[in-house]
Amino acid sequence: MDSITQITLGSAVGVAVMGRRTAVWKAALWGAIGGTLPDLDAFIDHGDAILNMTRHRAESHSLLVLTLLAPAMAWLVSRLHREQALFKRWWLALWLVLITHPLLDTMTVYGTQLLQPLTDHPFAIGSVFIIDPAYTLPLLFGVIAALCLKSGRGLAWNAAGLVISTLYLAWSFGAQQYVTHVARASLQDQGIDAQGLLVTPAPFNTVLWRLVATTPTLYREGYYSLLDADNHIEWTLHDRGAALMSQHGHDPYLARMAAFTHGFYSVSSERDHLFVTDLRMGQEPNYTFRFDLGADVSRVHGGHKPSLAGSRPDLERALPWLWRRLWGERVPPMSFVPEPARSPVP
Repeated sequence: MDSITQITLGSAVGVAVMGRRTAVWKAALWGAIGGTLPDLDAFIDHGDAILNMTRHRAESHSLLVLTLLAPAMAWLVSRLHREQALFKRWWLALWLVLITHPLLDTMTVYGTQLLQPLTDHPFAIGSVFIIDPAYTLPLLFGVIAALCLKSGRGLAWNAAGLVISTLYLAWSFGAQQYVTHVARASLQDQGIDAQGLLVTPAPFNTVLWRLVATTPTLYREGYYSLLDADNHIEWTLHDRGAALMSQHGHDPYLARMAAFTHGFYSVSSERDHLFVTDLRMGQEPNYTFRFDLGADVSRVHGGHKPSLAGSRPDLERALPWLWRRLWGERVPPMSFVPEPARSPVP
């Protein structure tokens, strides 16, 4: 999830566990610090763009590593504030702050390596988008109330924010399972034999869902809104680059992307350069994680490191499209929406 959400969640958890045993601001402050610590690994340069992506949310998001960090952090905090008698309570609070960070990240589609160093498997449920105000705002209001209200009402509002946000996560998972059922039925009705199916929310909500169905050679993209009048899904067909996958299957970067994306990737060639795209994050024709692996000659001689070549949709078109499709309007997919007319530059 985004940094603001993780900071807010950390503060809310810290305040809830510490209660009135210490000043609310202390619990909120250290909760915020603990809530953002795991994401500091984003500043580590692993040498190339693909490693930077696949090594994010690794050891710093490991439940084992964070469990070992919690008592050391609690020791520091309790002595800094001269609250050694509260060491065990700080330990519990900071442990919960630290581990709820990767657990929340696992609800997104990116991939979180919870069990490092035992395995580098990227766990991903994918039932919430990385930014979702419906999850964050209850937490934020609860923390603000806890900081502003002197009585127990503030702590009660903070607890309520945690309950509401947790129920929202449960809702998102339930909605995802329902949409998955609808998508599988649609594929079956249309005679499509899909190898893999990805169901993940469109940006900022859990009403509109993006669907990706893969075969060894093709992938289909579709959308389904919980407000649609029927369960019909229109799938757009795209090439996965099977011939290129076979030709360059020995490439370690392709193998790493195949594993990290759980098979939801495509390969293409442009101007003699090989590209690999993570199909999970983005929408046709724009994807956040698209990597240029370089030309054939440079790859053979090791003279090229993968570089990020991703793109983001034009918000001038994307946001109105998202809003209309969310409400169940059958608008063409973004890849077929024409660019808006612009006045010529004088």
